[in-house]
Amino acid sequence: MDSIYVAQCDVGRGVFAGKDFAAWEEILRFSGPSISFADTLAKGEDAANPLQVGDDEYLDIGAPGVLVNHSCAPNAGIIEDRVLVALRPIARGEEIRYDYSTTMWEDCWTMDCLCGSARCRGVVRDFPTLPAEIQAEYLRLGVVQGYIVRRLQAAAPTSGASRAQGWS
Repeated sequence: MDSIYVAQCDVGRGVFAGKDFAAWEEILRFSGPSISFADTLAKGEDAANPLQVGDDEYLDIGAPGVLVNHSCAPNAGIIEDRVLVALRPIARGEEIRYDYSTTMWEDCWTMDCLCGSARCRGVVRDFPTLPAEIQAEYLRLGVVQGYIVRRLQAAAPTSGASRAQGWS
């Protein structure tokens, strides 16, 4: 893949732009075997590399996707549950990062955040724990996993309330 490459970064290794990306341009597609939540737990934290794509469905992703780091002020996001796209123009050589919280709703895993952005929340948690304005921004952009959107829609008391909170 000439469009991206893996290199050292401030948190270990990361994925970098090998070319300039336009806003909404596809960067990569996450792939890997489909596994359950129980499978992720059985593999253990050091062996499982899950990307949650359903209530009890995960992709056990490998490189280079597993090396895309988190940021609370991301330059990329996931659409269609598996496609990483640029949220804004990304310059060649820039590290590519997305907000892991846009993919998580399992009430099990957290991670200390080392992104260093001005928007840093300190800890990466599930989507429902994000401040309402950040949830609304990600929902408006369409970079929240489909299963999360469906859960939010099912929990919305009325269609008017869901639209008011950006859930439509």
